Amino acid sequence: MSTPTTHVVRPAGAGHETLYVLLLCLMILAVAGSVVAWRHESQEVSNVNSHQLDARRDLSASEQGIYADLRVTLDEIHLLRQEQQTLPTPEVLANEGFAPFARDASSVSRGGHAWQLLEARAYFGQSQAPAVAGSFLMRLSAGDNAPDIWLNPGETLAAPTDLTDAALESAGWQQIVAQFDAGVTRQHRH
Repeated sequence: MSTPTTHVVRPAGAGHETLYVLLLCLMILAVAGSVVAWRHESQEVSNVNSHQLDARRDLSASEQGIYADLRVTLDEIHLLRQEQQTLPTPEVLANEGFAPFARDASSVSRGGHAWQLLEARAYFGQSQAPAVAGSFLMRLSAGDNAPDIWLNPGETLAAPTDLTDAALESAGWQQIVAQFDAGVTRQHRH
């Protein structure tokens, strides 16, 4: 009888493979970290003056909606002014269905502003619900494409008679400015 021969089979060495995988992972992390560090942008958040409000940071959702509507409607106001040789009244804008002048569910939920034309050069929207949204003033000039919009959160407010910057500031109005920087989307409010 012959004696059985046994062969001992050793397991494959996984130690080297694991080491190579770990080195590859470390190399990928190092490359990714260096790309992030190299592409880092400095965060410049510009500040607004004390008499100004940032349209994205300082306004409520209702106020942001009215502000956006005023900016969009400004183009239509310019077109109607060219056709009629005068600024259209808030009633004309409401009949045309332009927000925020039109009386619809959106305008009511945003404060139910009562709009009037002041001195044929500004639109004043008095808020019926100041807790929801303040009162708005949009000043226009002849060739002005950029809106000059002001907000006053006051409870009892009359239409301003003096539309100069100094008079509006002293009456509690704040100018709304739109700043386009990357800081708004990268803010961490905790």
